[in-house]
Amino acid sequence: MASLVPQPVGDDCVRVGVDGVDGAGKTVFAAELAGALRDLGRPVVELSVDGWHRVRAERYRRGRTSPEGFWLDSFDYHRLLAEALVPLGRNGSRQYRPAGHDVVTDEVLQGPLHVAPAGAVAVVDGLFLHRDELEGAFDFTIFVEVPFEVSAARMAVRDGSPPDPAHPELRRYVEAQRTYFAQRSPWERADLVVDNSDLEHPVLVESALD
Repeated sequence: MASLVPQPVGDDCVRVGVDGVDGAGKTVFAAELAGALRDLGRPVVELSVDGWHRVRAERYRRGRTSPEGFWLDSFDYHRLLAEALVPLGRNGSRQYRPAGHDVVTDEVLQGPLHVAPAGAVAVVDGLFLHRDELEGAFDFTIFVEVPFEVSAARMAVRDGSPPDPAHPELRRYVEAQRTYFAQRSPWERADLVVDNSDLEHPVLVESALD
């Protein structure tokens, strides 16, 4: 799939978004894509939307179990755009911040900017990448698709959470993602849709490039 990623225009970077629900395997998929791009001789920078959470007080202002809060308040899209995606875009400076927040310490990160190589591919994984706020922020997107039953089972192994997506403890996350699906239909907006139900054998199921 790395061969399908567009070539840069001049020194501009190419921003690739890897979207999918919690437990879809998008972070591993993004890392493997980055490796495949490097094998093709392309410079790559890797980012995750998980590095752009809002501080806890803002994330949980609607309550710690609120699906609406997870959908609306989880990430700081203004900073993500201003400090990463726009500089890495067309005619951008290529000076970007790799992360803006430490979710463990709740610290807002500043620090020095990084400089992406000319013509680099910026591979960005995360939730909700096809939402309104990020319209036009990517040059190429991939939606990593799995059923909630599969993603919940993976999260149970990873985080110790309940394996049933209907469990009340998962309501905040599953219902927020259902809201995203209802409002944005990311599989219809993505350039590629990949069935990642089998982590060892992801399958390209749809391409807008055909």
